[in-house]
Amino acid sequence: MPVNLLEQIALFSTLDGIAVAVLLLVWMVSTQLIEHPPRARPSVSALMADYRREWMKHFVSRDPRIFDSQIIGNLRQGTAFFASASMIAIGGGLALIGNADLLRGVAEDLTFDRAPTFVWEVKLMLMLVFATNAFLKFVWSHRLFGYCAVLMAAVPNDPQDPLAMPRAAKAGEINVTAARGYNRGLRSVYFGIAAAAWLLGGAALILAALFTALVILRREFASESRRVLLDSSDDMFDTHT
Repeated sequence: MPVNLLEQIALFSTLDGIAVAVLLLVWMVSTQLIEHPPRARPSVSALMADYRREWMKHFVSRDPRIFDSQIIGNLRQGTAFFASASMIAIGGGLALIGNADLLRGVAEDLTFDRAPTFVWEVKLMLMLVFATNAFLKFVWSHRLFGYCAVLMAAVPNDPQDPLAMPRAAKAGEINVTAARGYNRGLRSVYFGIAAAAWLLGGAALILAALFTALVILRREFASESRRVLLDSSDDMFDTHT
């Protein structure tokens, strides 16, 4: 390993390395828990995947199908918005790396850390990695929702047609896959924001990573929306009046 590279690595403390490892580990573990939850405690994402499949079953017999096309259009607009926002974030991050001396001055005032510019550039790069990953996930999700729209259009209007249900089932699975990519993009945004805490030090990054994971997992496994999705009653309007 070149001497210069060793000297650059030495600019980071052991706590910095642990903090980055914790961030990446928490990010991957939370994704695994959300996408593959225990059967006894499904996540909101898993519950919504079932509703997406159920949607495609009802879509077959719905006439007209304008309502369904509007939903798909709204989903595509959401992914396009976040993809555009991710591109702006990437551009802003690259511009900031190009002028990292200004960031160093602000960070030094907050942390009293007189680290060289290279250290701040690496910390910015970590945020850019998450922003880039989010952009790629949103773009792919947008494309998959487009595939889903095409498959839905290929479903015959006659519910008794033998091709109707199989094609609707395919559309449902593509819809679920698109939603999975969208959710992964959102988690990249969340953890990318958490990565900004590294500018304040390794301890701040660890706290931000754990807090972000706690917020995400609470929404997936202990939120009011999850309770509503799990409610098996068909008369919720009556029970809440």
